[in-house]
Amino acid sequence: MNIQEKAIQTLRVLSAEEINAANSGHPGIALGAASLMHTLFYHAMNINPADSKWVNRDRFVLAAGHGSSLLYSMLHLAGYNVTIDDLKAFRKIHSNTPGHPELETDGVDCASGPLGQGLPTAVGMAIAEAHLHEKFPSVIDHYTYVLCTDGEFQEGVAYEGMSLAGKLGLNKLICLFDSNDIQLDGRVDACFNENIEQRMQAMNWNYMYIEDGNDVDAILEAINRAKKQDKPTMIECKTIIGYGCVSEGTNKCHGSPLGQDEVNRLRSLLGGAPFEVDNDVANYYKQISINGKQKQANWQKNCKEAELAEFTKMLNGDYDIDYDVLIDEEAFDNTATRNIGGKILEQLSKVDPRLIGGSADLVSSTKVKGADGDFSKENRLGRNIMFGVREHAMAAICNGIALHGGLIPFCSGFFVFSDYAKPAIRLSALQKLRVVYIFSHDSIAVGEDGPTHQPVEQISGLRSIPNLNVIRPADASECLQAYKIAFTSEHNPTFIALTRQNIEKIPARGDVSKGAYVVKQHKDDDGIIIATGSEVALALHAADKLALNGKHVRIVSMPSTSLFDKQDKKYQEEVLPANLTKRLAIEMSDAIHLAKYVGLNGALCNIDKFGISGKYTEVMQEYGFSVDNIVKQYMKLK
Repeated sequence: MNIQEKAIQTLRVLSAEEINAANSGHPGIALGAASLMHTLFYHAMNINPADSKWVNRDRFVLAAGHGSSLLYSMLHLAGYNVTIDDLKAFRKIHSNTPGHPELETDGVDCASGPLGQGLPTAVGMAIAEAHLHEKFPSVIDHYTYVLCTDGEFQEGVAYEGMSLAGKLGLNKLICLFDSNDIQLDGRVDACFNENIEQRMQAMNWNYMYIEDGNDVDAILEAINRAKKQDKPTMIECKTIIGYGCVSEGTNKCHGSPLGQDEVNRLRSLLGGAPFEVDNDVANYYKQISINGKQKQANWQKNCKEAELAEFTKMLNGDYDIDYDVLIDEEAFDNTATRNIGGKILEQLSKVDPRLIGGSADLVSSTKVKGADGDFSKENRLGRNIMFGVREHAMAAICNGIALHGGLIPFCSGFFVFSDYAKPAIRLSALQKLRVVYIFSHDSIAVGEDGPTHQPVEQISGLRSIPNLNVIRPADASECLQAYKIAFTSEHNPTFIALTRQNIEKIPARGDVSKGAYVVKQHKDDDGIIIATGSEVALALHAADKLALNGKHVRIVSMPSTSLFDKQDKKYQEEVLPANLTKRLAIEMSDAIHLAKYVGLNGALCNIDKFGISGKYTEVMQEYGFSVDNIVKQYMKLK
């Protein structure tokens, strides 16, 4: 075999050895798609392993994240900081080579997550590139590559992303489709028989077909043709799953180790000891680093100084923004927090060019819209993304924009639809991405739309996600602070839940960054009422009525349980003194995350069933969210 064939075979064998050492993994794609991975990294992509975060590198998304062993083998051979010992530790605890790619591994551009998330994430990267290229053409000019499988054509979230990519004409998005006709349970045609070519063309994608997925020259020629297109490209490459192993072409090699005897046989065809790389192969792959350093040097030389300086400013966030003057808080009494949030975002977008995003066909309802017109093929400078009714992909696209760097993405919808976005929100948190989720219609006060559109359990699901700040502001002051937290938290996504109905301004301005604060207190406090969002005003009215009965009650606004839980015990005690054991928490949700603050002697004024259709004031009354019922519930406390 020639040196290129030997290099590709080394990729296959190393990957099989990783999986066998872990006794876990997916050898089928590692053996079948090795030529695709090699073509991308050795021939097609502009990358520099010595500077894996080079801002103008081509991005690579392994949408088929189960093929991670192949990626790790490629990263090692290409010169990234992935060692042979890392390969031997594949899928082991605390290793640098986890079961699916994660950002902590050098050379990994995204955690592609569950099947389907990777491709729309790549769409987000391509949107970021297109926008920044228009602003800084000498600085940002690169491609986004994806390796996907039949799974992307069956997952709805990936379809949503491809649909939008076609509409936007993202011509620097190039996907290689590892088309082997096999999935985990058997043949693909047992459950899927769509015409991929016609489907891609219907979505305004360029489609190409490669008969032999091991033909490097044909793959490279197709990639070069794709670069000349005015639309995204899907290159279907016919491959054989488990190429070269005894169970090739069957689902037996999809997700199970090959076994030691078979791995030994594959190694014997190559030669050398387990996990050994011949010097000629190692030297061959060094060309990637040599070329990469030269490409980056040429880029640096050709960057226009003014463009690079302005882009660096965006990348580093060198903007001194005074959030306190964005809006006049006093002007927003009896105003829905969705309207307040919309005004804040409008003003913030004027002073921070990094903000880009939009709504899932709901701008008129959520008030969340980007600046400078709609982002489109004709207007790459537009910062309003018309996501359409694509909540699943919308959130994944925002992850891709954040991963690219230089921009801060935001997106919006009705709160109940956050369920559609939740897998991508989870990946935002896992990857510590600054993505801002602004969802309105946050409770049963949605009213007439009824239980299908009234969130009850959604906020608890979101509060359960580690590293996600969930904030439900009560008025203009809390809204303004919530937006500041969201757009300045570099390593946290933030979810802001806003009301449809008008709310009252609360009398005290507290520190939302601490998660909770005292709104009303008395030297002879009898107990505590904890409330979030629109229910804070309700709690204050109940406190006034209780005071008429000689019961002075401390009112605590808790816009964010996640932020409050991060405070030290001293502050938590100041807000919720241990001696005040009579506690009632109010929230128009199941409020499960508030239960720990009321203790065994406390109670929840919450919802443990679905909503009901009707005027929101009547729905709230029906579910016990009235001054009289809160007073009644508090008086029951011992």
